[in-house]
Amino acid sequence: MTKLKVGSVAPNFEAKNYLGQMVTLKEFKEKNQPIVLYFYPKDNSPVCTKESCEFRDKYQKFIEAGAEVIGVSSDGEDSHKSFVSKYSLPFTLLTDKHSKLAKLYGVNGILLPGRKTFIIDKHGIIAGIHEGLLSSTSHIEESLKIIEKLKSQI
Repeated sequence: MTKLKVGSVAPNFEAKNYLGQMVTLKEFKEKNQPIVLYFYPKDNSPVCTKESCEFRDKYQKFIEAGAEVIGVSSDGEDSHKSFVSKYSLPFTLLTDKHSKLAKLYGVNGILLPGRKTFIIDKHGIIAGIHEGLLSSTSHIEESLKIIEKLKSQI
């Protein structure tokens, strides 16, 4: 697969969230809603928890800018349910047990699954990418700035 970059068409995805509901990129494109799709290695690990809680703390700003936040890891539905409940996460988490989504988006790690964030505009075009296994929060403010810029272009 071609390496994704800013300006690439985001691959369509379909995956179940922690409630067993199917979530697709198509549904957000149909609503003209940008998304922040963030891949993280593991529920409840220190860095992933910090990252998810930072998204939680800034979630209202993403919503006000018209975007949705979606987290993705290989953890199962039960793990995600517990993680969402324990940290009061207001956004959905997708289960990617066989790393199908991670492979589709070119997210890979060496010892752990990768950490990568994609900002996808309302047309399904990648507007921003951030990658860094140990960087848990720096990209969140950057993602918000991109989303706010997209909103101003409406």
